[in-house]
Amino acid sequence: MAAAGRARGSRGMEAAAGSCRAQLPAWWGLLLAVLAAGSCQGNSVERKIYIPLNKTAPCVRLLNATHQIGCQSSISGDTGVIHVVEKEEDLNWVLVDGPHPPYMILLNGNLFNRRVMLQLKGTSRVSGLAVAISKPSPPQGFSPGLKCPNDGFGVYSKDYGPQFAHCNKTVWNPVGSGLSYEDFDFPIFLLEDANETQVIKQCYQDHNVPHDGSGPEYPLCAMQLFSHMHAVTSTVTCMRRSSLQSTFSINPEVVCDPLLDYNVWSTLQPINSSGKVDPKKEVIIVATRIDSHSFFWNIAPGAESAVSSFVTHLAAAEALHKASDVHLLQRNIMFTFFQGETFDYIGSSRMVYDMEKDKFPLRLDNIHSFVELNQVALRNDSILWMHTDPVSRMNESVEVQVRNLLDVLSNSSVGANVTLQEAGYSQPLPPSSFQRFLRARHIPGVVLTDHKTAFQNRYYQSMYDTPENIRMQYPEGLSPEETLEYVTDTAKSLAEVATVVARALYRLAGGANNTSVIQADPKTVSRMLYGFLIKMNNSWFQSIIKPDIKGILGDVPQHYVAVSSPVNTTYLVQYVLANLTGTVVNLTKEECLNPEKTPSSEKELYEYAWVQGSLEPNSTSRVPYCVRSTVHLSKALSPAFELRQWGSTEYSTWTESRWKEIHARIFLVASKELEVIITLSED
Repeated sequence: MAAAGRARGSRGMEAAAGSCRAQLPAWWGLLLAVLAAGSCQGNSVERKIYIPLNKTAPCVRLLNATHQIGCQSSISGDTGVIHVVEKEEDLNWVLVDGPHPPYMILLNGNLFNRRVMLQLKGTSRVSGLAVAISKPSPPQGFSPGLKCPNDGFGVYSKDYGPQFAHCNKTVWNPVGSGLSYEDFDFPIFLLEDANETQVIKQCYQDHNVPHDGSGPEYPLCAMQLFSHMHAVTSTVTCMRRSSLQSTFSINPEVVCDPLLDYNVWSTLQPINSSGKVDPKKEVIIVATRIDSHSFFWNIAPGAESAVSSFVTHLAAAEALHKASDVHLLQRNIMFTFFQGETFDYIGSSRMVYDMEKDKFPLRLDNIHSFVELNQVALRNDSILWMHTDPVSRMNESVEVQVRNLLDVLSNSSVGANVTLQEAGYSQPLPPSSFQRFLRARHIPGVVLTDHKTAFQNRYYQSMYDTPENIRMQYPEGLSPEETLEYVTDTAKSLAEVATVVARALYRLAGGANNTSVIQADPKTVSRMLYGFLIKMNNSWFQSIIKPDIKGILGDVPQHYVAVSSPVNTTYLVQYVLANLTGTVVNLTKEECLNPEKTPSSEKELYEYAWVQGSLEPNSTSRVPYCVRSTVHLSKALSPAFELRQWGSTEYSTWTESRWKEIHARIFLVASKELEVIITLSED
């Protein structure tokens, strides 16, 4: 995920190895060999040895119209003597008693909470923090997000349902600490590898443990964290600075970039993507978000907050496309996957803006109704809650349409292991993309979730929103290929939800046939959950993407929107959707790559992709083929940046700071003076 002005690499933070120290502990020499150690040099000034920490993730700086959040180091990195904090009492040494400040804290993941962090934020005795992942996940829950996500950017305000504004009626994320939205002036890194965490602890044990209340003697084990950010204050400030640089400098220094990507969308019946849909043609929109977030950069597993819903959505799209009479349906259906929703609805607000400005094939007038899948994996007693907007329902015609929507959904669950219930007429909508459409027009709609009031998800927008959070379990001893194909209970449960949604959409679109044949495939859901949550680089994903983007298939999937696009998630949702809803066509590679040269291609209606295909038996060769689909991408860049309204309160203004380098390392230091020299020598 490279961008100019960034040294991001492969998220393994680079570090140098220095000269060898005599009589080091045995574990140190062993680690040095394992972690690509340096050579012996007789440097009489430094006499140091660095051990890089290669599996870390930094907290970086984000900015919006009014302020900055996140973390950064000083320009030359920050250094401190390591102190391990396993329980709150250990903080006294760092904050009061320890004789060697400032300290670099190795913090137990269970202590990474707002109360502890605000203590550390208020002292000059802390130079940085390395957080060890808690395993198992903190039982009390952990969400560094806000209690009222995307507050101020949804539909409720002083002018529309003021009684519901600012989560007055329902606090959706009660465990939200807001930690991700604080500003820290020291670096904070996540340690992703338990082995590296143990190395730091062993170094601390050998050199830094206090004895009888008195401080340890040099040499001491120290840590250095580099994560200096270029942008400051706010998006208004950093975008203005970047704009001036671009105008007056030959080599402009851009200091921040808007969070941006692409929305993915497709239609059940093909439409001219470069034209305009007939104003009389009604379209049902089905929507989900595909991004997530956590405190640390590009650590966004999003199992419940995003993946459970968009996988269910994809499975419903596949089930609908298999129905024999979809081309005869009175209404079209548009499957929409929004990017950047975590950050004040970037994707949905952009689509609404484009519809209003006639920059999208559909207009708002074309929308018959709106069905959104939100968090759906943690159902209690198989209940799926239907949320609607009580304000727009006061309009009689909207109420009639919403009532019909609810009835069709409820009737579609008969015989399925899903019970649909209304959240209640006086209950507002949860945070949802649908709210951005309601800001523009009274559209009948429903948001489906596994929670009636507060989120079931205790790890919303956190590093712990993992497969375990949605109860994905596999038998021991399975190979990667067997795991990919294994149908988990979670997959079966989400397939049931997808079946109900697909059947309801069929009815809403005017379908009259028996819906029992419309059935989501649990095996497809299993493959998607494995690919989007456990291992992107699997045989199925390899077979359905284009050869020139095979490099996107990393190991552990993350779903952060980022600033360079499309991100891996977007590409994969695009190609999975094409695979599940498209058609294999008999075209050569040349014809597939240049469909405009083939008269029968109907290029204005379809997209074509030449994909890798599966491996031939007992071979390294693949059997590529051409896929025709209605899958398209559209911009997910906030209108605030198109309009140059960087201080907008109407649209998202989130940007990410640029940086030069990010890395972390530990070393032994012989004295306080030498610690300073070592730090300065790296400038």
